[in-house]
Amino acid sequence: MSELLLIRHGETEWSRDGRHTGFTDVALTDRGERQAEALRPLLAGTTPAKVLVSPMKRALRTAELAGLEHTETDPDLHEWDYGGYEGVTTAEIHRTRPGWYLWDDGVVPGPPEHPGETPAQVGARADRVLARVVPLLEAGGGDVVLVAHGHFLRVLTARRLGLPPAAGALFRLDTATVSRIGTEHGRPALVAWNVRSA
Repeated sequence: MSELLLIRHGETEWSRDGRHTGFTDVALTDRGERQAEALRPLLAGTTPAKVLVSPMKRALRTAELAGLEHTETDPDLHEWDYGGYEGVTTAEIHRTRPGWYLWDDGVVPGPPEHPGETPAQVGARADRVLARVVPLLEAGGGDVVLVAHGHFLRVLTARRLGLPPAAGALFRLDTATVSRIGTEHGRPALVAWNVRSA
């Protein structure tokens, strides 16, 4: 069976500053662009059967700089809709909600176009992505690459491993990293996690 490669986009100003970045289309920083280019050696020799990318420019640019070709955008790969916490840091949230934790407490409602998502709603999107790519993995025609966002990819990992969406909390994922989910004895298993280029 082929492997599922997960790539988190490179650094943005908001990711660097710890601001929740869902639908705000923030570009990569100069450092983020260098990080994305540095992914190339980690992907050398990979001939993906499919490359799906979030429609956000930080993910699209990361895929381009990493040398991935024949990409397709998939709107289900967008980041968690943080609702009223878009652009806000955890430290700022803690001023009014001490002990707040995204994975347990969720977000406050935002504007009508971005009302916010629960872990279950993010999990439903991840399940849709997996329903499309798992048949490709099982066919063994090559790896599938997903270029997306930290919280979303953590939820997707939990779902691929048969865990509830909120179990994504267990999988820290840094910017500009490659992770691999393969199989062991026919069951999904982590092969590599949060790997940075040297």
